[in-house]
Amino acid sequence: MAEQPILMFDSGVGGLTVLREARVLMPDRRFIYITDDAAFPYGNWEEPALLAHLLTLFGQLLERYRPAISVIACNTASTLVIDALRETFPSHLFVGTVPAIKPAAERTRSGLVSVLATPGTVKRQYTRDLIAKWAQKCHVRLVGSTALAGLAEVYMRDGFVDEEAVRAEIAPCFIEQDGRFTDIVVLACTHYPFLANRMRKTAPWPVDWIDPAEAIARRALSLLDGAQPGGRRDFAPNGPDIAVFTSGKPDHAIRRLMQGFGLTTVS
Repeated sequence: MAEQPILMFDSGVGGLTVLREARVLMPDRRFIYITDDAAFPYGNWEEPALLAHLLTLFGQLLERYRPAISVIACNTASTLVIDALRETFPSHLFVGTVPAIKPAAERTRSGLVSVLATPGTVKRQYTRDLIAKWAQKCHVRLVGSTALAGLAEVYMRDGFVDEEAVRAEIAPCFIEQDGRFTDIVVLACTHYPFLANRMRKTAPWPVDWIDPAEAIARRALSLLDGAQPGGRRDFAPNGPDIAVFTSGKPDHAIRRLMQGFGLTTVS
């Protein structure tokens, strides 16, 4: 188990936020970062087609890389496919990424919480079930952004972003109700933390922005520790951390970005 890599999966670069935290917690591990850029953005897919695509793709990935665990570092994919993945591959460990509604409900003082996500995550029954289970005493506003994930991709590639576009996308998160103000915004897409500084700059008032990346990484570590007799064991990783693109055609800017995260791009 300890010599098997950790597979980190996303439709784009957002999963790098989770990879960053996972490396801090598991410096002795080797990582394989899978970018399903051939299918990006997932929000343009119909659910049955995306579900079938992801199940087929993971069958290929698990066969090729034999990971110890797979982290689905994508809210849109996780809320749709995580249960089906566990049913289809029952012997494999999966960690999903779902909106951090429970910690938001526990932290809020005003009772006004916003969940900033992709339209796909917003419309999932999975998301609404989380609200019904953990946030019954809160007013939770679901905000589906069509542009933020793409803006994050541009920012990570090019180093700049249109701040007014960011402002427009986050504006619906901020509401006032009977003298109370939104005090927590859940970042329910792993792309969004890359824009956190721009969000703070353009927000109409300060809020607590919840980034689930560290919690996801800790969950992966706990599952690995539980699966290894005697707990965690250090070892020398077999080969470099790599980035794999399903398109097979990452451009120079993306290759440079992956290199900056210590990933070797392979075909």
